[in-house]
Amino acid sequence: MRKSKIVKDKRILGGKPVIQGTRIPVTAVLEQLKNGNGTGKHVKDMYPHLSRRDIDAALEYARSTR
Repeated sequence: MRKSKIVKDKRILGGKPVIQGTRIPVTAVLEQLKNGNGTGKHVKDMYPHLSRRDIDAALEYARSTR
């Protein structure tokens, strides 16, 4: 399995899962996907420095924690 792009560190946003190298929580990415009808374009508008891989990692993380 490839290394996750999602990290949890209690020093970053109190340990909430974030995109590696950012302070963007997974929940923020998921909320933007929800608001944009599930397209990555809406997320890219809000967070232009995120890659498609970052967005996919957030989705994969959310699926794995259900």
